[in-house]
Amino acid sequence: MPELPEVAAIADYVDGRAAGLPIRRVDVASLSVLKTADPPYTALVGRIVESVSRVGKYLVIRTIPGQENDPEPTILLVIHLSRAGWLRWSEDLSPRPLRPGGKSPIALRVHAGMPSGAGSGASGPSAGGEGFDVTEAGTQKRLAVWIVRDLADIDRVATLGPDVLSLTVDDLAAILAGTSGRIKNVLTDQRTIAGVGNAYSDEILHTAKLSPFASAKSLSPAQVATLHDAIRQVLTDATSRLEGQEVARLKSEKRTGLRVHARTGLPCPVCGDTIREVSFADRSFQYCPTCQTGGKVLADRRMSRLLK
Repeated sequence: MPELPEVAAIADYVDGRAAGLPIRRVDVASLSVLKTADPPYTALVGRIVESVSRVGKYLVIRTIPGQENDPEPTILLVIHLSRAGWLRWSEDLSPRPLRPGGKSPIALRVHAGMPSGAGSGASGPSAGGEGFDVTEAGTQKRLAVWIVRDLADIDRVATLGPDVLSLTVDDLAAILAGTSGRIKNVLTDQRTIAGVGNAYSDEILHTAKLSPFASAKSLSPAQVATLHDAIRQVLTDATSRLEGQEVARLKSEKRTGLRVHARTGLPCPVCGDTIREVSFADRSFQYCPTCQTGGKVLADRRMSRLLK
């Protein structure tokens, strides 16, 4: 799942290419990804991309009127890539309309800027040009797209917790003191803290030398301070490493920077112990027993059931 560093890198990359460009056409291959109907997606056509930014793990594409008779001062295209979604920028998108219900992973296509061959008079649906595809792999369709006038119109965004990088040590301490959950769950609950998902929470807890199963409210002040430092270190390092990368390279670049997540069975780069995994029905997390749990191997209920 794209998390704060990847979403920030995508936003920065697309903003540097799309800001100031008009939206010429919007194609929708999967109507199920659209979570709103007013304004309709066709309202984006003719508008200018003002900026592309990030809120939590959401991409926010802000558009302004491109014509004097457009009554809407602001329309936002908001995208949540979920687990298997991605955004692909192209300098020359295919001009062919998307086929609704087809097998292509492309759910949404946004044509921006001047069509390719504009100098020779090419225009309309037969002309390609700059823009991006929003795709989703696999059979679990969780990609979500909203077209709204205000972020407050999206319940999932309106109820987000504070952005993880905005937290002071005192902010973090207050949040942890007010919950009885495990620290892994608290870090990944977007209503509590926005921006961190499964991968970077593994990396943060490894850096902070904390067990994923530790009770959030039981952390000492020193542990909270260490956790805060780890949050900033892991996320700022990842964001810096991804900054300026082409969108197509972000996934592979993310993997090269991970020390424990998705590295089950490999040696910990800090102590050499074997990285372990705890699996659930639809996800898993990884940790180092020596670095994080005092050598204790955490119970993995799925594996326990398989061994019975």
